[in-house]
Amino acid sequence: MTAVEDLERGAIRPVQWRDGALVLLDQRRLPAREEYLRIDSVDDAVVAIRDMVVRGAPAIGIAAAYAVVLAARAAYRQSPGQWLTAIDEPLKRLAAARPTAVNLGWAVARMQSRCIGIDGDPEPVLLAEAQALHAADIVANRRMGEIGAACIKPGSTVLTHCNAGALATGGYGTALGVIRTAHTHGLLKAVYAGETRPWLQGARLTAWELLRDGIAVTLLADGAAAYLMATIGVDWVIVGADRIAANGDVANKIGTYSLALAARAHGARFMVVAPTSTFDPAARSGSDVPVECRSPDEVLQSGGYRVAATGADAWNPVFDVTPAALIDVIVTEHGAIERPCTETIAAVSGVTS
Repeated sequence: MTAVEDLERGAIRPVQWRDGALVLLDQRRLPAREEYLRIDSVDDAVVAIRDMVVRGAPAIGIAAAYAVVLAARAAYRQSPGQWLTAIDEPLKRLAAARPTAVNLGWAVARMQSRCIGIDGDPEPVLLAEAQALHAADIVANRRMGEIGAACIKPGSTVLTHCNAGALATGGYGTALGVIRTAHTHGLLKAVYAGETRPWLQGARLTAWELLRDGIAVTLLADGAAAYLMATIGVDWVIVGADRIAANGDVANKIGTYSLALAARAHGARFMVVAPTSTFDPAARSGSDVPVECRSPDEVLQSGGYRVAATGADAWNPVFDVTPAALIDVIVTEHGAIERPCTETIAAVSGVTS
């Protein structure tokens, strides 16, 4: 039994290494069915990441780490003496599969650095590195769950967005890790989740995860969040992150910025939960973060059928950037960063621009 299996027996495991291959839970099919795809090559991994078979910054990074193992194995079998050079181009394609999630490039770079000095077959060494990265993510999620839950008072109502749970990580989750832990400690009165259009990660994935764990959840249309805060009330908005700049600006699923503005207007506190691998020291602020735009068809269509008027176009950024000034706390595995800014982030995470 691997360290990952030992840590997370019975848990949701969206990314696995099984029988010599990367195995991914196809998140496009949830909640209707649980279907796993076997990935045998780095190029298949690129397609899976790009097409959102696997999504969520930490999970993408873990999948990429295993994909490096696949690339090295194929290159070594074809040319044992030149495998290190041969993986350069495939790994460039892998790192570029989705531009906003910084964990992708971070994981590829970590695996590439481990390649240096390997004598003989690289697969055992690189597989051990990928599994260590995977196990560390689960441990970090558990730690963040406890740190974040310590900020929440008994009887709190929380709202989350997109899916930052086990499906988006190695297991347990970032934002949902905090919610899971808070629920275990009996701190929550109610949990709300935004649908998260156009892919509906909140409706399809977050609701599925929470209900699977016996945590009641109420869905709402994304545009109803501000009115929820104004009427029923929300104590905390809790989200994940795809990239965090050195000054604390956070890139996350589109709609996060709107929630932060609404939270500030209505007295709700705003929590971002992410491991330090999500921090990007090269990005001094949110303006340095590349924001991915996807096909207009994702907005113009629903379930493969066009719902928009013929001739209409669509703008489809899948992330937005929330300024640090709107964030009350960023929870990392090393501690909580209150009033995030360049100095407070550097003090806790060691990340500087």
